[in-house]
Amino acid sequence: MVDKVYKKTSGNGQLTLYLGKRDYIDEVDSVEPVEGVVKIDPKDLGDRKVWVQLCCAFRYGNEDLDVIGLIFRKDIWINHVQIYPDVGYKPQLTDMHNILLKKAGEQAYAFTFDIPTNLPCSITLQPGPDDQGKKPCGVDFEVKAYVAKQADDPSEKIDKKDTCRLLIRKSQYAPLNTGTGQRAELCKSFMLSDKSLLLEASLEKDIYYHGETIPVNVKVKNDTNKVVNKIKITVEQTTDVVLYSADKYTKSVLNEEFSETVDVNSTFEKVLRITPLLTQNREKRGLAVDGKLKYEDTNLASTTILRPGMEREVLGIMVFYKVTVHLLVSGGGLLGGLTGSDVSVELPLTLMHPKPTA
Repeated sequence: MVDKVYKKTSGNGQLTLYLGKRDYIDEVDSVEPVEGVVKIDPKDLGDRKVWVQLCCAFRYGNEDLDVIGLIFRKDIWINHVQIYPDVGYKPQLTDMHNILLKKAGEQAYAFTFDIPTNLPCSITLQPGPDDQGKKPCGVDFEVKAYVAKQADDPSEKIDKKDTCRLLIRKSQYAPLNTGTGQRAELCKSFMLSDKSLLLEASLEKDIYYHGETIPVNVKVKNDTNKVVNKIKITVEQTTDVVLYSADKYTKSVLNEEFSETVDVNSTFEKVLRITPLLTQNREKRGLAVDGKLKYEDTNLASTTILRPGMEREVLGIMVFYKVTVHLLVSGGGLLGGLTGSDVSVELPLTLMHPKPTA
């Protein structure tokens, strides 16, 4: 059941935090609970207590600047429980707890956190080549065990040696069954032509998985005196930072040209296949990717799912995609091939993880 146990020990050796996993699935209507164990050495605690905290926070600067009074981190949601001394907190033990309790040995205490469904998923804004060594901006989740008199007294300074923490990742997963995809069309007329060009584009389903090839069905009915020389498909990611400002960033994650032509007074229909991948965009600073754990790879950020009643500010960062089909049109008329135009339609695109079937 548990392939690997993750653990972190505090600087003074009094606390050791154990987790059986660091990836947690958001299934839209529910989120996997965070189950863990803390091993405690109660010696030298005095009147202090041991707490465990789960925090979802938005980070928009390097924590090193905290020392000069600038705080670049805002808590979106936080919850904590006291596990020592005993105050009656007794989570229902699961198989995961039992495995971790056996691993930790004596003086080990179990905890469980339920993650609300209205919280954002883990998102990182990709650093640029010159940002190496800096903590990237984004939304992250952190489990922390610490020693303090009170859970969250701002006047109480908690020494780093009295804490141990592990980052976890909350990822958006898609339902197994997806509905019919989006469809868009445009009828375009040109000067010196009494007829029009009809462009229609559609997707087969409404959700695609990371790394999955996306078939885009393109139909063209060209009754004009112009020629479609090329078809281009682009995918753009829009990142909406809603927590501290109204910043929006749009970045291209795919730009692919197809050497298809549509002559005067002719029709065209073909499925053109695209695959937007992070591997093609690793140098793009500020691109939103799914939250990254140390030494592990990731992918383009999943599309934000907006549920009824959600507050935009609580989400921190929202991510959306769109597919645009462009027809590069030229020829005909008095100026012949010296003029051209771009005829295009847009389709919203949802990118998510496939839900595990096990």
